[in-house]
Amino acid sequence: MFIAMNRFQVKRGAEQTFEEIWATRESYLSEMDGFIEFHLLKGPPADDHTLYATHTTWADKAAFEAWTQSEQFRTSHARAGNDTGQSLYLGHPRFEGFEVIRSERNAAAA
Repeated sequence: MFIAMNRFQVKRGAEQTFEEIWATRESYLSEMDGFIEFHLLKGPPADDHTLYATHTTWADKAAFEAWTQSEQFRTSHARAGNDTGQSLYLGHPRFEGFEVIRSERNAAAA
């Protein structure tokens, strides 16, 4: 498996707009071979921003790379814009990719 994450430093006061963008966008992820799941995570606030992260799980790194080269990727990101005209972020999103070495799941919780 492969996990792809992006971290966003969203300016304080822009959290609701950021969350609405993600709630209303078309992702097209489910159309992709190897896609397993997606999470939008909200982290702790700081003085000037709130930390968010996206977390997608893929069958393997090749499936994730195919997503980044796909028409679905281009379409979903083209429609994920911010119509307010002002930046919601401090800096650019930070990408982190991880190959899964070991996983454990509580079967009773699933």
